[in-house]
Amino acid sequence: MDPQLHPYATLSPAKVVAAVESLGFWLPGEPFALNSYENRVYLVHDDERRRWVVKFYRPARWSDASIQEEHDFLDELAADGVAVSAPWRDAEGVSLHRAEGFRFALFPHLSGQAPELENPVHLFALGELIGATHAVGERGRFRHRPVMDLDAMVLEARDRVLASDWLDGRRRAAYERLVAALHERLADHAWPAEQAIRVQGDCHIGNMLGRDEHFALVDFDDCLMAPAVQDLWMLITAEQDEERHMQLSEVLEGYEEHRDFDRRELALMEPLRTLRLLRHSAWLVARWDDPAFPPAFPWLAEAGYWDGQLRLLEQQRLVLERESRWLA
Repeated sequence: MDPQLHPYATLSPAKVVAAVESLGFWLPGEPFALNSYENRVYLVHDDERRRWVVKFYRPARWSDASIQEEHDFLDELAADGVAVSAPWRDAEGVSLHRAEGFRFALFPHLSGQAPELENPVHLFALGELIGATHAVGERGRFRHRPVMDLDAMVLEARDRVLASDWLDGRRRAAYERLVAALHERLADHAWPAEQAIRVQGDCHIGNMLGRDEHFALVDFDDCLMAPAVQDLWMLITAEQDEERHMQLSEVLEGYEEHRDFDRRELALMEPLRTLRLLRHSAWLVARWDDPAFPPAFPWLAEAGYWDGQLRLLEQQRLVLERESRWLA
């Protein structure tokens, strides 16, 4: 696609300011673009020195109803005292706004730094934050947002990559073989629909901000129905068994201040890591026509990237074969 034809090509700083000011704000300065690729996200200051994050949703990705469920979930969490940034609403209670053909929302800016996952105090605090989130999440269900389906999502990611022109014959054959092997291993890890609760969905350290013992969850753009462990597994980063057990122990101790955790879900950690690995490549392929992606991810066009991905998939296949060792 011609970069000038992409919808986001028309989203100039002036249009960002005009959109926010159409809601009754006055912005004395320019918007500052934040690090976001799926949507376009900006930091703005109003004339009362309040800082806001304005998110312009990617066109055609989510329905209005699914975005509204994101906003309503955030309101529900905030009302329960969970540290999140709930969307600003106008006098009529509207949180999803429109301007220049885009849908957008404003969120109070939360300051802070990413947590340190080797710090037991941070791990306990993060577990407590996610446990509080899930205690609210299990009280209701999403009707318009996705339900995590391991089997369907693996196949969708595979098909996106194979439908592209990024792989030559040799790499394509290797990719198909490895995904088939992973898919077979993952078939044993399907979970019943009733096991799913409302979760944040993308709980990496970039979406957790704070300091000392206090953190907040931000960016619920990927919230969905999924097992609770979906919001926990990315906190377990250590390679050595002893350190992994320490991380897991601290996270779960904090988590269970608010909600019991079903230890059987720990068997899903490596399957979920596998799914994320597969979906990341598929996401890059699917978004390549967005003008922000080629300069940010230039290595996608290099054969070395795909060779590295094949090695990662093979390593993950081996991990799945021995995943139960450290959980025993």
